[in-house]
Amino acid sequence: MEVLPSFWLGLKYDLRWISIILLPIMLLSLFPKFSPYYNERQKKIWTIYLGIITLLVLFFYGADFGQFAYVNARLNADALVYAEQPKESLKMIWQSYPVLWILIGIAGALLMMTWMFKRTHVGVKDVNSRIHKFDYRRRWHLVALLITGWFIYGFLTTGGLKFYRAFNLNDDFKSNLALNPLQNFFATLRLKDSDNNSLAKVYYPTIENFLHLKNSGTGKNNYLRVAQPSNYAVETEPNVVFVILENYSMYKSSLSGNPINATPYINTLASKGLFFNRCFATSFGKARSVFGLLTGVPDVQLSKFATRNEITVKQPSIINDFIGYDKFYFIGGNSRFNNFRGLVKNIDEVKIYEEGDFKEAPLNTWGIGDKALFTEANAVFKQQQKPFFAILQTSGNQLPFTLPAADNEFPLEAIDENRLKKYGFESLKEYQSFAYADYCVKKFMEEAEKENYFKNTIFVFVGNHGVDGDASAIYPDAWNKQRLTEEHVPLIFYAPGLLAPQKIEKVVSQIDVLPTLAGLIHQPYRNWGLGRNVLDSAENNLPAAFIMYHAAGWIGVVNDNFFYRKNIRINKEELVPVKENGLQLSNAQQDSVKKQMSDLTSAIYETARWMLVHNGK
Repeated sequence: MEVLPSFWLGLKYDLRWISIILLPIMLLSLFPKFSPYYNERQKKIWTIYLGIITLLVLFFYGADFGQFAYVNARLNADALVYAEQPKESLKMIWQSYPVLWILIGIAGALLMMTWMFKRTHVGVKDVNSRIHKFDYRRRWHLVALLITGWFIYGFLTTGGLKFYRAFNLNDDFKSNLALNPLQNFFATLRLKDSDNNSLAKVYYPTIENFLHLKNSGTGKNNYLRVAQPSNYAVETEPNVVFVILENYSMYKSSLSGNPINATPYINTLASKGLFFNRCFATSFGKARSVFGLLTGVPDVQLSKFATRNEITVKQPSIINDFIGYDKFYFIGGNSRFNNFRGLVKNIDEVKIYEEGDFKEAPLNTWGIGDKALFTEANAVFKQQQKPFFAILQTSGNQLPFTLPAADNEFPLEAIDENRLKKYGFESLKEYQSFAYADYCVKKFMEEAEKENYFKNTIFVFVGNHGVDGDASAIYPDAWNKQRLTEEHVPLIFYAPGLLAPQKIEKVVSQIDVLPTLAGLIHQPYRNWGLGRNVLDSAENNLPAAFIMYHAAGWIGVVNDNFFYRKNIRINKEELVPVKENGLQLSNAQQDSVKKQMSDLTSAIYETARWMLVHNGK
């Protein structure tokens, strides 16, 4: 009974698109010479039309199924970004899905539907000849057109049938169940960004307080802060190895207390370093999260990734203020995918290592394996005579979950499927891939410890984003119902001899990583973004992390006690606790917290929209 509203709304969406598909036939059939039932030539034309439309519908449903299986999100206009690099995208699809079987299934369904169209045509034509006796009655066509128009507008719906009505169901599962892939895709296709209409000025007082901007603005961009070296900064000009871990869900890792214990080595590193156990990505998606990590600005664009927009990809970088450092970027695959190259090129004189630069052959569409990537990077690091800042972007822990066949050292442990699902893993292959990522980090650090650069290096490990899944055995309800599993990631600063071990419980954001890292270096730096140095208690006295779910239109802020979110398309907001047995608030206190968190949410969102276009320009 609980899902009946989803099925009812889904029926309305389906009736709309069935009506849109049939509308051209119905309109033109008002005139007998265009009708498939009174003209043999038109019969063939309309049969071809229905066959083509059926193929397109099957394609959309197939793409929707694949998208949901891959990222637990229904098909939307964001998928168009893959059309910009068709070669890499098709390779990824080929390696991740049983493409041949899918094509055979689509072909079979198409043949069956074409046969059904012909059989239906024969039956309807026979009824027309017996009942109407070739007396063409337009009034019934007009009635049918009116009903069709009603379905297109929204059957038994006031105000029109908008795609975001699905999000009124107050549950992501129910919303996804109701959505129609055609409706969802074309509705999100029309969404445009209007950065010039950003309300950043309206919310400046809130951001001024959040970032402590008083007396720190310079020139026309009064969001810029210049930070001086702190009293805890490392004075040895330490190297930085900044590792971005693919699909690194906190709740799946050993760091969360997950009894599956898939990442014992990362757990050991965390116990010996600065470990932030409540770090959140700004959004789900590789390109968006890496953009936020490297710029300090959440990617709040609705229409396409900020990395793929030639205006928004150009951002100032804190890394440029690591004076005297050589800069490197390592990625196992092609840096042009999602235009990571364009993003990284914001770093002056950066040296990019990518597929084609390595000795190892590509493992799959994502390039060489993570172990090989770390080995190649370590070979470069040990040759350096100057301080260096290196970014390593891993890619192995994702579909198709390919493990190198030649790596016999890694034990392929088998775990009961029910136990895996209980603790958040969808399959044995996913678990093994996640465990292998931990193994790759272990082998890298073991090799790095043998080199001279190790003792004067700060290693940073952070997940690019998490993965939606069942975290009910690990975390409170908000991690599932509000999808915090997609954003909750580990953050570790590891530097034996340079940084004292500490577990930090307060909420931080990915956009805080670079300012915090820069604060550990004995140099001044400029901060153009919304990130803060979370080790500076004066700068980070209001712990908060901004989160955005683009397709659904949710924006929100998570703090130490609550997750607040609201929808930018409909008048809807939520406030949920993020801790078991958390703060108990009266109605008046809840209203006060909602107002404060709503104001901060809008302030970060509107300021980020402005920064994407104008920052540093």
